[in-house]
Amino acid sequence: MLYHFLYPLSQDISAFNIFRYITFRTFAAFLIATIVSIIWGRFFINFMKRKQFGQVVRDDGPQSHLKKAGTPTMGGVLIIGTIMLSMAFCANFMSIPVLTTLSVTLSYFVLGFFDDYLKVMKKNSDGISAKGKLLWQFATALIAGYFLISRGVIDTSLYLPFVKGPVLDLGWYYILFIGVVVVGSSNAVNLTDGLDGLAIGPIITSAASLGIIAYAAGHREIAGYLYIPYVEDIGELMVISAAIIGAGVGFLWYNSYPAQIFMGDVGSLSLGGTLGIVAVLTKSEVLFVIIGGIFVIEAVSVILQVASYKMRKKRIFKMAPIHHHFELKGWPEPKVIVRFWIISIFLAMFAIATLKMR
Repeated sequence: MLYHFLYPLSQDISAFNIFRYITFRTFAAFLIATIVSIIWGRFFINFMKRKQFGQVVRDDGPQSHLKKAGTPTMGGVLIIGTIMLSMAFCANFMSIPVLTTLSVTLSYFVLGFFDDYLKVMKKNSDGISAKGKLLWQFATALIAGYFLISRGVIDTSLYLPFVKGPVLDLGWYYILFIGVVVVGSSNAVNLTDGLDGLAIGPIITSAASLGIIAYAAGHREIAGYLYIPYVEDIGELMVISAAIIGAGVGFLWYNSYPAQIFMGDVGSLSLGGTLGIVAVLTKSEVLFVIIGGIFVIEAVSVILQVASYKMRKKRIFKMAPIHHHFELKGWPEPKVIVRFWIISIFLAMFAIATLKMR
């Protein structure tokens, strides 16, 4: 709103011209999201305690997690609420990439909210069925994909790291590809959210990486210099990325070990979906496999574990997702978390470096 209300006044008051710049609004979005989430966080946690909206812990998980039962959950409401507030002040709502991204975020937010609500009400880990979740997630992603392609916001070409130019035109099959990327990202982040602060760390590094790519892809000269596809208006996504980082930092203030609140499905599903659609819009779907490598490792560990047990009646890991495997090997929870963060930072830096290796 600051952008839409104040920038038009720049003809009379030149100082308001600053709202034209994406870099300024990016900094403002980060600042607003960080401060609001830290201040609002304490009130939100107390509210959830009064309402007794506590985490339900699975009996078949690590025994060390049983003490976490009852910790306030649904912290995703805090994160997404803060992001939306920050966007209300700093976003350019004339940008189709911005509107599409926020639409996907809100759709997955609704899904995650009802999933968490059912779990809390029923006092068990059964929320919305897996089929129901996938149906909602794919429907949202496919509609968003069709809209973006039919409006000509993005093309249907596939780009790979280290390669100049597109390698394949998927045509209308690209919509299915978008569905796989967005839904896969959403569920991979959801699987990663199993330890205090584990998921929000890689979410922050991924948002930072995608924000940098969005800025480069939205700048015609930089995009040309790096041989990455130029996408009109895509630089506005850097503002959203900054809001995610700020809200993530504020949430981590309370979610760091030992956590005072968990993000819940309302946070993990919506943030994962948001990162996925930003990866699609920046034409960095394959590069996102590196950026979000922690999420990929977590998801693959579950797939391998299930496949191995069904085919061989043997487990590969002591427990999946893989962060539980390291816990059961005797690693203290904070050590698992910090080491996964280190890997995430390294992967993010490597992914950004590949932009110059084309």
